[in-house]
Amino acid sequence: MSHTPHELASDFPEHADEISKRRQSDAHFARLVDEYHTINREVHRAETDVEPTSDDHLTEMRRKRIALKDEIYGLLTA
Repeated sequence: MSHTPHELASDFPEHADEISKRRQSDAHFARLVDEYHTINREVHRAETDVEPTSDDHLTEMRRKRIALKDEIYGLLTA
């Protein structure tokens, strides 16, 4: 398994400019992106054993990250 961080600009390069613009103009979108970045960093730190956690907690964090990414993508493509 790869322990590469899942940054939004890397995962959605075609939307990188829009992500940046919407963070400035849409408070709800900005909150989702900030929340995504926070959980993404936590997952990455757990996966690389910088901050080890239980498998159950890591799975829950990954689920939350996926849900946030899906919501952000939905807003970007609506």
